[in-house]
Amino acid sequence: MTMGTRVYLARLAALPVFDPNGDRVGRVRDAVVRLRTTNRPPQVVGLVAEMALRRRIFLPIGRVTSMDAEAVVLGTGTLNLRRFEKRQNELLVLGDLLDRRVTVLPEDGEGSGQSGTVVDLGMELNRNNEWLVTRVAVREHAGRLTRRGHVYQVEYDRVRSLIGTTDAQGTSNLLALLEQMRPADMANALQDLSDSRRNEVAAALSDRTLADVLEELPEHDQVEILARLDRERAADVLERMDPDDAADLLAELPKAEQVVLLDLMEPEEAAPVRQLMSYRPGTAGSVMTSEPVILTPDATVAEALARIRNPELSPVVAAQVFVARAPSATPTGKYLGMVHFQRLLREPPASLLGGIVDNDLDPLRPEATLPEITKRMATYDLVAMPVVDPAHRLLGAVTVDDVLDHSLPRDWRDRDAPDDEHATGETAVILPRLSDE
Repeated sequence: MTMGTRVYLARLAALPVFDPNGDRVGRVRDAVVRLRTTNRPPQVVGLVAEMALRRRIFLPIGRVTSMDAEAVVLGTGTLNLRRFEKRQNELLVLGDLLDRRVTVLPEDGEGSGQSGTVVDLGMELNRNNEWLVTRVAVREHAGRLTRRGHVYQVEYDRVRSLIGTTDAQGTSNLLALLEQMRPADMANALQDLSDSRRNEVAAALSDRTLADVLEELPEHDQVEILARLDRERAADVLERMDPDDAADLLAELPKAEQVVLLDLMEPEEAAPVRQLMSYRPGTAGSVMTSEPVILTPDATVAEALARIRNPELSPVVAAQVFVARAPSATPTGKYLGMVHFQRLLREPPASLLGGIVDNDLDPLRPEATLPEITKRMATYDLVAMPVVDPAHRLLGAVTVDDVLDHSLPRDWRDRDAPDDEHATGETAVILPRLSDE
């Protein structure tokens, strides 16, 4: 890249990173700036990229050969695989600087200046081959009766309060970036923020989005965020979580708090959560989802296909339809069997599910243990298994993601957990961090 090239850092978020051979290394999650003495512009020293297994590493800016709206390309395939840790004199653009409330001084230096919020930071390459923050995109603060203020760009040296305490930092622009991500990626991004910043952003998310994100966070972060919400809001978020995830989260809270939140939830939303919490931990009853796709035997293949097309269903839940006598809400009438979606694709749309149901697999009992479930699912190559009560009524289904989630270490979602050197499958050479390369 030539001198004078300008790149806006917030626009790099979530872009794929490729090595010189065109192989994907990961995705950009943030940019790292180093603070310098006096009022000199911060130096951009590198990018934070997320690799497999949520490992975040540091990519020195000197190893980047191109950056555009589609991708970031490296000039080497040799990477430092140590987990990224922010140093004392460094800040993250998205985590620390975006949404800052700043003051922009007039061009002539006269007057008190105009207040605004940081939308993006622009960096440029100077003659010393250093990337420096030279421009700041700011949204002006508009009056109450007007729409959002317009966005304009100014030179870095006209901006005040960009570097300092985080008390003057909002959430709107960071939210706009996060909402473009999948819930798992959004949860991962939240882990990079300070506790206060993370709680502030989480509180600004919609109930549905926050519910999806909580399901992807480590348990201690789930509890921290939920505890910071008022109880009515916490109950609303729990209602929008999958019942099994809501039950797992509530199980981490004190008994008295569980009772309060369950009472605040709508009765029809709280009922399946209460039922799941009544089972012994580590059993089919405690890890199952109580809302699989259930149809009666007189439903047609066309109706079943329409149900599993629902985009809100996870792939493992949509992989099969469970067939039971009415009522079709759990606990159902007598469980009859299940039909895999591949079988649905091979049958005429008007065929009845009762005529193609697979019933040669013994369902699980609620007290079945995780090792037993894992063994049976592996033996029959299944992604889900039905759970029935002694009266053979369908209670729910254990899916492969439920099994994995409860079989892995409790801190597997936490990026601060110790590395497993043999689990990454990485072969890149480990080099010392050369941040000013």
